[in-house]
Amino acid sequence: MTVHLDINREPLPAPTHTPFTPEGLEEALRAVGARRYHNLHPFHKLLHSGQLDRDQVRAWALNRYCYQSAIPRKDAALMGRCEDRELRREWLHRITDHDGYGEDSGGIERWLVLTDGLGLDRDYVMSKEGALPATKFAVEAYVRFVAEHTLLEAVASSLTELFAPGIHAERISGMLAHYDFINETVVAYFRRRLDQAPKDADFALDYVKANARTVDQQRAVLRALTFKTEVLWAQLDALYFAYVEPGWPAPGAWVPGVGLAAT
Repeated sequence: MTVHLDINREPLPAPTHTPFTPEGLEEALRAVGARRYHNLHPFHKLLHSGQLDRDQVRAWALNRYCYQSAIPRKDAALMGRCEDRELRREWLHRITDHDGYGEDSGGIERWLVLTDGLGLDRDYVMSKEGALPATKFAVEAYVRFVAEHTLLEAVASSLTELFAPGIHAERISGMLAHYDFINETVVAYFRRRLDQAPKDADFALDYVKANARTVDQQRAVLRALTFKTEVLWAQLDALYFAYVEPGWPAPGAWVPGVGLAAT
């Protein structure tokens, strides 16, 4: 099962001696997504076109849980060193969007509904025992990046949300069309993110455009967004290697038949 990887390998735009205008910076940031976002990855092309079997979809959902469950920790790390009260007020809902608040069960719970629907045991998913080593390393690298880099870089790394609605819409339509084990309940996470992600992305983009004023700052935010695309890409590389070609999951990683819900 092979998918052609059609990647634009031209150098990405970057400021040289003169900073970009805010509009020029936005264009450069969007160029990162156009060339590096993980919607271009062969694994996602297989996923959205119905070319994966149920176990390969299970492997994707189980590994992706590691990333989903780390998002509140990443955002808490950002807020924990943020002196700007207004930025904290705006960022706070990102944590509750995923952890839940009041009657809203949150995005992590909606992801677990997805893995429930795929027949995975919830405790097994939450333990992360079956996740690939590369998945765990990539996710923790992202949490550390946000905790250790400048606040501006931390905010910029979230800008993959600029490109998320497109991949969510493609995922919803493709998975519903091609997999008889996918239904509206299972894709509820993605439908909710169609509304949440654009609002978050608009705020973060405005913040970056207003605060990345020098050449060095602009290069830093472009590197931060590039790093985040690499975090997402690396997870799919690992999934493709383990569950598509050559099909070599690491020792201890999930294999079909393990961690399924009792029937």
